[in-house]
Formats: sequence, C-alpha cells, structure tokens
Amino acid sequence: MTTPPEALLGYTDPSAQPEATGVDKLVLKRGNLFLIANRLGDVAPAGARDLGLFLTDTRHLSAWKMAVKGGPPLCLSSQVSPDYVAQIDFTVTSMHEGGLLGREPLNYVHLRREMLIDDVLIDRFTLANFQGRPVDAWLELTWAADFADVFEVRGARRAARGRYFPPLVEREAHRVVHRYEGRDGRRYATEVRIQGLSVDGAGPTRLVALEGGRARVDLHLEPAERVEIAFVVAAGIERGAPGKVRGLDEERPVPGNGPRRFDAMVTETHRAYRSHAAHATGFEASNALFTQALGQAVADLKALTVYHFGHPVISAGIPWYTCPFGRDALITGFEALLAAPEVARDALFFLARLQGENDDPGRDEEPGKIPHEIRFGEMAAAGEVPHTPYYGSADATPLFLVLLGEYAQWTDDRATVEALLPHAERALGWLDRWADRDGDGLIEYRRRTARGLRNQGWKDSHDGVPFADGRSAEPPIALVEVQGYAIDARRRMAALFERLGRGAEAEALRAAARSQAEAVEARLWMEEKGTYAIALDADKRQVDAVTSNAGHLLFSGAARPDRARRVRDSLRSPAMWSGWGIRTLAAGQPAYNPLSYHDGTVWPHDNALCAMGLAAYGWTRDAGDVLSAMWDVAQHFRQLRLPELFCGLSRDEGEFPVHYPVACSPQAWSSAAWFLLLRATLGLFPDAPRRELRIVQPFLPPWLEHLTLTGLRIGPVRATIRFTRGATSTFAEVLAIEGGELRVRIEV
Repeated sequence: MTTPPEALLGYTDPSAQPEATGVDKLVLKRGNLFLIANRLGDVAPAGARDLGLFLTDTRHLSAWKMAVKGGPPLCLSSQVSPDYVAQIDFTVTSMHEGGLLGREPLNYVHLRREMLIDDVLIDRFTLANFQGRPVDAWLELTWAADFADVFEVRGARRAARGRYFPPLVEREAHRVVHRYEGRDGRRYATEVRIQGLSVDGAGPTRLVALEGGRARVDLHLEPAERVEIAFVVAAGIERGAPGKVRGLDEERPVPGNGPRRFDAMVTETHRAYRSHAAHATGFEASNALFTQALGQAVADLKALTVYHFGHPVISAGIPWYTCPFGRDALITGFEALLAAPEVARDALFFLARLQGENDDPGRDEEPGKIPHEIRFGEMAAAGEVPHTPYYGSADATPLFLVLLGEYAQWTDDRATVEALLPHAERALGWLDRWADRDGDGLIEYRRRTARGLRNQGWKDSHDGVPFADGRSAEPPIALVEVQGYAIDARRRMAALFERLGRGAEAEALRAAARSQAEAVEARLWMEEKGTYAIALDADKRQVDAVTSNAGHLLFSGAARPDRARRVRDSLRSPAMWSGWGIRTLAAGQPAYNPLSYHDGTVWPHDNALCAMGLAAYGWTRDAGDVLSAMWDVAQHFRQLRLPELFCGLSRDEGEFPVHYPVACSPQAWSSAAWFLLLRATLGLFPDAPRRELRIVQPFLPPWLEHLTLTGLRIGPVRATIRFTRGATSTFAEVLAIEGGELRVRIEV
C-alpha cells in the first residue's frame, strides 16, 4: 500500500490536519523519542498536527486513545513531574448509567494513567474498585501510525509517499507491528505491546480483541482490588539504506522487550535527572515558585538533548524543532553558561563536525560555514528537503565564534579551545571570503536554492524583515544583529589569538571589527527614530522598521555608547514594551501584527539577549525589569515554562499574556533564557583564564529578597554566592569557593 487505509489512521491527509489548539499539552521526552499528547494522555484527535509520538523526525503514533467501560471517564487531574513522568487520574462514575434521580453520582472506579519515555513509551493503567461489589469492566486502546515526516506534519505536501505494510498482529505475543518503507529506502516500524495480561486468561485481565489499530482487555475487579495493564510503544528503523549524506544512515533499531518494569524505569528517570541537576549550578530563591521554575529549566536542558553520531547536542524545541539547529544551539549554549557549560561545549563540537566543506548552492553550503539545521527523517534522506544539513544561516558562523570565546571566559577549557581552533579559523575564513560578497564591509545573505530560506537571520519567516510600511525587504540583506555578532566574534578571536602569541593576526581582526563597526554606525543608524535599522536591503536602503534586533547590537557590545542609550529608550518605549516584555517589532507601524510569528510577538530568548545587552552597558536595573516581565509571563504557563513565543498584545488590554497557538514548549533558548536574564540582572562577568569574577551593579527585583547560586563554575572553581536585596541596592556575598582560587570583584 502506498497510502494507509483511513480506518487505520482516522484521517487522510497529514498536511490538512489542524493543530490541537485549545488543549493543554502533555509533553514527555527522553533522548530522541518524544510524545506530545493532550491533557488526558491521548493523541487525539487523530492526525492533529501538533500531537503524536515522534522518533527524531518521524511520527510513529498519529493516534493513541484510551476508552473504558462506563466512560468517558472523568479526569480528576493531569500532572507531569519536572523529570517528565506523567500521572493522569480519572474516575469511572455512575453518572453515565442513568436512573440517579435524587442521588449524587457515585465515583466507583479509580483509574490512574502513568506515562513515561525511556527507550520506549510506557502507558500504564491501574484500576481500583471502590464499590462494595465485584466490577466487570474493560479498557481499550486505539492507535494509528502514519509515519509522517515532520515537514509533512507541519504542512508540506509530497508528490509521493513510500509503501505501507498491513499491520502484523501476533496475538500470542500480545503485540502489533506497523511498518512503512520510505522513499529513502529505510523501513520504519512501530510496535505496540501489551504487558500485565493474566496467564491463560485465568486472572483479572483477559485480552479479548487485538487488531491492527485496537486492543481491548476485559477486567474483573473484586472489592478493593487493583489491577494493572500496560501498553508499550517501541519505535525505530528496522532496515536502513546506505547513507548518501552525513549521518542519515544512522541505525535506530526497534527496542526489544526488556526486563525492567515501570516502577524501575521511574526510579531510573528520577535518578538521572537528580544527577543532572546536581552537576548544574544550584538556584535557591526567596520566591519558592521561581526556584521551581529554574529547576524546571535545568531539567528541560537535559530533556531537550538529542543524540546523533553518538554525541549529545541540544535540540531547538518540541514538537517542530527536535533536531540540531546551529543558531538555536549556539544561543542556548551562551544562555546556559551560568547553569550548565556543557551545553555550550556539546553544541560547539557537534556543529564543528558539520562545518561546511564545499561550495554547494543546493544546500547554501560554503567552506567554513556553520550549518543552520540538520534533519534525519525520510524527506531529508530522500532528498526532498536540503537539510542534510542545510546551511542557510547568516548568523550561525559568527555565533560559533562568539560562543567559543565566551565558553573560554567561563571555563578556561584549553583542551576544547585547542581542539576547536582549526574550526574557528575556518569560520573566520568564511567571514572574510564568503560572507561579504559585494565587499562593502557588511555581511549579507541571499539564498542560492529555491528550496532554501528567504530570510536567514533569527527572524527567518518570509515576512520577518519588513520595512515600517509593511513591505518585505529584498535580498541580499545585511541584518544589523549579524553585523554585531561578527564584530563581537572578531574581537573575541583577537583576544584569543593574543593569548596564543599571534599578535599580528589579533591586530588584523581588531582592525576588521573597527571597520565593520564604523560601517554599522554610518549606514544603519536612524537618527529620527533613535535606533538602528533592522537591515539594509538589496539596494542598500535602510529597512526602517523599529525592531528588537537593535538590542542584539547591545548584546554584542557593538553600539556606540551614546546611541546605545537611545536604543535602550527605544526598547523601553510603549511601542516596543508590551508590559509582558520587549516586542519583536514596535506597535503603530503598518508591519506590526502582535499575532504574527516575528512581527510584533514577544520571544523570551530575544528579551534575554536584549537584557544582557542592557547589562553590558551598565543598565542592570533595566535588565531586571525584563526578568520581572518574563517571570510574570511564566506564571501563566504550565510548569512555569517560558514558551518559544507569545503574542505581543499590550498588558493594558488584558490581565493575561496571550498564547501563540503553535509555540514550541519546552523550547531550548526559552528554557535557557532564565539563566542569561539572571546573569544580566546580577551583572556577572567571568574571566576564568585570570580566575576572576566581576559582579557589576547587581540588582534583584522587588519580588526577590534573596537568591543563592551554588556551585557556580568559573574555570575549575565552584563558587557559592548569595545576593540579597537591600533598601537601595543589592548586596553580593561569597559564601564558599572550592577547587582553587577565585578573585571576586564587586562593583556597585
């Protein structure tokens, strides 16, 4: 079959399904396997674009729905622990039976659904009978596996699909296997197994139906008796095709039946997350909820880690971007240095492995260029999309250099710097020989494949670089923040080369940075608007929309001090400041749309970078205001998570921040944004090679009386520092230093 029967999927066209908007998502993840379900634990409605069980870039469950006799059951609560174990509690109630005139409905069966992901998805059901007589019941699971590629799930229409096999039903083994042979030559498989059935049907659980997309188990419960039944879903690639591009021949066999039970897997999950948290910086705030939010962010950094080529790297976000992205991994790594420097190290090594080697217009690849995105699904492996990897990013390469320099400042990890130095030199070569094609001193981008991205900065939607009147800028485009990243990159590499005794190269880099900074001031500053233009277009005209991009120029330390102050005023103006944070684009311009992806929404990572820019120029109190706004927002989102983005509607217009319908959550650079926001507000500037930490004008907002950082890593040293808010200023106290000497300079 080239298309699966509709009876197995519950829908026909993956690209035509709506998002499951209006439902509170339940997210589970470990490694490369993740589930997005509704709050009941179901993947329903079938085929909803933002629900499913995914292994890397392939959806292995497109439907997964529980039903019970006497249902639908009443949901009592739906919870997910910080380490991604779900517990959903239901009751089967007599309200469905009728004949209850004058009586309250009786809740007579408790149903607990527990879910977690290890190398498989386990969905365990425990039913308890609280009625004073025996109860005969049944529990049914229905499912479907469409094996849709993530691009297809997001809406891409494909000319052809691979071959579906009829489901293999093995009643004696209590399992069903779905198989699909993709156009990439790989055979994908989803296996559903049932655990906990009575032997020979002699106990309380008896399998009465097992079909290609359905299983029903009869249950007999004596008074006060509990019974368990579990469904295991394993996903993988049974047979691969020889890889024609980097890494896409990775084998991911379907995990077999292991001896571990659910409780053992829960214990192991808790242990793994406790170990991860113990290795990271500890945070203890006077505001207990804020402590909880920071702990969740640390856990999310672990959960969002994926593994390819045998190595870890942070992925961008669930569900759409659970793969390595150059820009996202690098910015997340920078943000996370306060909490977990290994996020930066892993990103640098992973992306260095994929650094461009050839001049390949079909993938926007150029020698020395850091990739934008790599995908591992069918459409990439079959050549339907260029993400093998795809290099259409103007900013990933300078950000690679920025992160390497900052990582060295935090860790003094000379072995890593030495190993990555050849890649840094090649990245500098890209800046010199490829990034400025017209020789005007500014970095421009323009896609070289029709399948590539039209815009190649972080606002990479088709309308992400607009003029104030709403017209889209035409490439080649020179983005203001990319110039800042490149200036910063050259300065950082100059300092590194100076330490290595390469003085002439260092001076050449500083000269190039000065020249580029002068070009930015001369050509991108908008005097009347008091900020920098977002870009220059193909005709070298200023793209004159007022945006948050100028805040990234502060982050890079690339703006003139007098103009930096005016940028601060622009970012804090009513047009840019929604009350919930800094908008991507100022209200009042024809291009403004607070419901769009990039033209008026609020992005936490964008706010964190702007806040760090404010702190770099000495305005930690302004950075603290950004932190406060993000904290106000997080309290309206499940598990105190900052989403990828939210709508830019003014706080004056309503009491609550407005969700963006398909925002990723958790999302790496939003989770890590907390740590850069804290760093900016506390004014932390490390210099690990000199064993020094500067704390410049630290600030705590009114809702934080005190905050303690435990085990903060500066080189080989771990420091414990307590910040306390006073009547007019914030005080810093060093409580402990372990692992060597560290000079802490506090400047107020």
